[in-house]
Amino acid sequence: MISEQWVWQVLFAPLASFVIIGFIIKPWLGVLGRRRAGNDASAGRDPLARLASGMTIAAVGLAFVISLVALFDTIDGHGSIEYPVHDWLTVGGLNFTVGILMDPLTAIMLVVVTGVSLMVQIYSLGYMSAEDDGGYTRYFAYMSLFTASMVGMVLASNIVQLFAFWELVGLCSYLLIGFWFTRPSAAAAAKKAFIVTRVGDFGFLLAIMYLFYNNDAFAAQGLSSIDIRDIYTAVDDKVIVGGVVTWIAAGIFAGAVGKSGQFPLHTWLPDAMEGPTPVSALIHAATMVAAGVFLVARFFPLFEASQTMMSVVALVGGFTALFAASMGLVANDIKRVLAYSTISQLGYMMLALGTGAYAVAMFHLFTHAFFKALLFLGSGSVNHASGTFDMRYMGGLRKVMPITYATFLIGSISLAGILPSAGGWSKDEILTAAWLGGNTASAIGFWMAMIAASMTGFYIFRALFMTFEGEFKGGSDADPADALHGPVHLAESPTSMVLPLVILGVASLVIGFLVNPIIDLGIVPKHWFLHFLGEGPVRVEIHDFNVILAVGAMLTGVSGIVLAYFMYIKGTISPARVSEAVKPVHTLLLRKYYFDELYEDWFVRRFFYGGLAKWLDWADKTIIDNIVNKIGALGRNIGVVGRELQNGQLQEYGAAIFVGVLTIVGLYIWFL
Repeated sequence: MISEQWVWQVLFAPLASFVIIGFIIKPWLGVLGRRRAGNDASAGRDPLARLASGMTIAAVGLAFVISLVALFDTIDGHGSIEYPVHDWLTVGGLNFTVGILMDPLTAIMLVVVTGVSLMVQIYSLGYMSAEDDGGYTRYFAYMSLFTASMVGMVLASNIVQLFAFWELVGLCSYLLIGFWFTRPSAAAAAKKAFIVTRVGDFGFLLAIMYLFYNNDAFAAQGLSSIDIRDIYTAVDDKVIVGGVVTWIAAGIFAGAVGKSGQFPLHTWLPDAMEGPTPVSALIHAATMVAAGVFLVARFFPLFEASQTMMSVVALVGGFTALFAASMGLVANDIKRVLAYSTISQLGYMMLALGTGAYAVAMFHLFTHAFFKALLFLGSGSVNHASGTFDMRYMGGLRKVMPITYATFLIGSISLAGILPSAGGWSKDEILTAAWLGGNTASAIGFWMAMIAASMTGFYIFRALFMTFEGEFKGGSDADPADALHGPVHLAESPTSMVLPLVILGVASLVIGFLVNPIIDLGIVPKHWFLHFLGEGPVRVEIHDFNVILAVGAMLTGVSGIVLAYFMYIKGTISPARVSEAVKPVHTLLLRKYYFDELYEDWFVRRFFYGGLAKWLDWADKTIIDNIVNKIGALGRNIGVVGRELQNGQLQEYGAAIFVGVLTIVGLYIWFL
C-alpha cells in the first residue's frame, strides 16, 4: 500500500514548486544571465526562468506518477485506503482535522488533474516562449499553485479542508485569467470570475455553517459534522433527514453552480478566455470548472437523500446543456465556442448526477478532461500560427498544420459524441441514464440533452471548418483590431506544443472504450470504470449498452455535423442568409440572451449601485455619522459646562459648596 507521506507529495510537490519559483527564483531573475524584457525573443531565456518551467514540469510529473501508483493501490484495495487524520485545532465542541480521503473518486480525480496539468505545462513551454522572463516565471508559479490547489481539494477528508482549497482554486483562476492584467479586458474578466463564483460560494459557506449548527446531532452519535465520511454515515443512519439534508445539499449545489458555470452563474466562463490558452485548457479540463461537478459527486449521498435536490440538479444540468450549446452556434471566437461547449458538457454531467448516475457523470468528466484539453490546446496552436482567435480570419490551416488539424478533428468527434471516440461512450451512458431515470426531471433532461447533442455537432464542426478548411483569410493581419492579435506565422507549432496534442488525441480516441468497455476485454472487465467507482461509498447502478439510444444519439450529433458541412464547406446553405432570416434569434444568441446586460444594468448598477450602495451611503452619513457627531457634541457641551463652573468667581464657588452641603444634609435627614 502506498504510504500516506507519498500521497501528500501529490500536493506538496507542485506547492513546493510554487514557493520556490515565486519567492526564490523570481526575485533573482537577471543575476545569472541577461533578463529578457518585453517580447525580445532575441535575448536568451534567463537560466533561472528555464529552471522555473523545468521545476513545474518535474513537480507535476512526480505528482502524476504518484497518482498512478495511488490509483493502482486503490484498485488493489477494492475501494479505499484508510489513512489517519491529524488534529489541527479545536473550537468549542468542534475538532478540526486535516487528512486524506483516498477512495475511487479521489484516485480517478488525481490522475485527471495531474495528467492533464502535465500536458498543459509541457505545451506551455512553446506557447509562452515569447513572454518576458518575469511573466514566464510568474506564469509557472501560478500554474503550480493552481494544480496544488485542485489536488488539495480532491484529497480533503473534511469539508473545511475542502473549502479552503476550493477558495484557493478560485484565487488561482483570478490570477491566471487576469495574467495579462495590463489589458483592461483581462482585468475585468478576472474580477468578473472572482465575483460571480463568490455568489455560489456564499451558498456553499451557508451549507458548512448549517452543518456546524447541527453538530450536536452528529456528536450524539459519535460523529463529526465536518468529516466527509461521517457525513455519509449521518445520512445513512438518518442523523440528518428531510429539510436539513435538502438545505445542506442546496448550499453545496450553489457552490457547484458557480464554479462549474451552470445557469444562472454561467456568465463568467466565456470571459475567462482572456487568460493564456493553456490556462483555459487547465480551467476547463481538470481544475476550476471540474471542481463543481466533483463537489456534487463528493457529497452525492446528501443529494441522493433528497429527491427535491436530485430533480433540481437534473433540470439545471439539462437546461444548461441546451442553453450553452445554443450560444455556441453563433460565436466567432474559437475559444468562446469551446467555453460554451464546456458549460454545456458540464450540464450533461450535472444531468447524470441528478438522475442518480454518479459513476456515469464521473466517466464523462474523465473523458471530457482529455478531449477538452486537446481542443483548447489546439486552438492555442491555431492562434500561434494565425495570430488571432477569430475564426472569420482563419481558414485553410489544414494544409500548413496537419498535426493540429488531425488532433482537433479527433477532439471535435469526441465532443460531438461520435462513436468510437471517448466522448461518444460517456455521452451515451448519460443519455441512457436519463432515459431510464424514471421521473419527470430525467425525462425532460433527456430531451434537452438530445437537442443539445445536435447543436454540439453543428457548432464544433462549424469551428473546425471555419478554421481549417477553405482559404486562409489573413489572420491577425486582416483583423488589426483584435485585442489579442499576434504575428502571422503559417507553420505547424513546435514539438513542445504538438507532442501534448498527439498524446491527448490518442487518449480522446481510445480511452473511453479502454477504461469502460461494453464487453469483457480480459485485462479490463466489462464496465470497469463504473464498477470501480461503485466500490466507494455510493451505490452504482450499471445499465447495459443500449444500441438504439447510442445510434439515435450519434445520428443526432451527425445531423448537426451534416448541416455545418452544407453551410461551411459545400455552400449549399448560406450562413448569412440563415442569420438574416432569423435575425432576432441570431441577435439574441450573439448577445448571450442579454444576461451580461441584465446583471450589469439591473443587479450591479440599479440594485447595488443605485439601490443598496445609495442606501448604505445614506445610512453612513445620516445614522452613523450623526451618532458619531452627537457623541462628539456631547463631550464638547460637557466641556463647556465644566468651563463655566471653573470661572474663578469665589462667591459662586461658595454658593456651590453651600448647595452641596444642604443637599447632603437633606438626604441624610430623609433617609434617617
